[in-house]
Amino acid sequence: MKTLLIEDEPTVADFIVKSIQKAGHACDHKSDGESGLHAALNGQYDVIILDRMLPKMEGIAVLDELKAHDLPTPVLFLSAKNTVEDRVTGLRAGADDYLTKPFAFEELLARIEILASRGPNETQTTTELVAGDLTLDLIERTAKRGNMKIDLQSKEFKLLEYLMLNEGKVITRAMLLEKVWEYNFDPQTNVIDVHISRLRNKIDKGFDQHMISTIRGAGYRFTVSDT
Repeated sequence: MKTLLIEDEPTVADFIVKSIQKAGHACDHKSDGESGLHAALNGQYDVIILDRMLPKMEGIAVLDELKAHDLPTPVLFLSAKNTVEDRVTGLRAGADDYLTKPFAFEELLARIEILASRGPNETQTTTELVAGDLTLDLIERTAKRGNMKIDLQSKEFKLLEYLMLNEGKVITRAMLLEKVWEYNFDPQTNVIDVHISRLRNKIDKGFDQHMISTIRGAGYRFTVSDT
């Protein structure tokens, strides 16, 4: 996988480039919108990571130009603009995915690997996550399992989104602490266990197939194959 990163914050860019390379993939970096657009149009990339706020040419304008040139490469917005309205604007502009800062690299890597694995005709905007009969709408911020609507609180939605993006992987408490709670509570409390328990009751209770399992001594895993 070859990635183009268009990001003007040197510390963030250096971290992402080194982390992607450590994961065994190639990554080029451009620090402003104009040079990023030129690289995207003249290079061969599997996925583009694009910041919203860039010098010379802001992210939405870069995306508009990519769409005008019919570039099929999927684009993930990575931005500190983190309101629901910001996400909706980015997705409706044609981005394939939207991740807000601060972020966990494991989640960024999972998202770009998913985008890069798509075929050339599968680059439509990602507005929902689907696992079995469970659907998570990333724009409307709603969840549904089968025909049943599931009411989720903000943290529960963020927790389920992270678990679904990492389907099949063991997710540690430290990973959840970093991404979902952003270190804003005492790690010795049982807040993660409480939220996992509530989430289980909402998405698994009453269904034969259970999706959230506890891996003793390690963490949790989301899968559509566990019963």
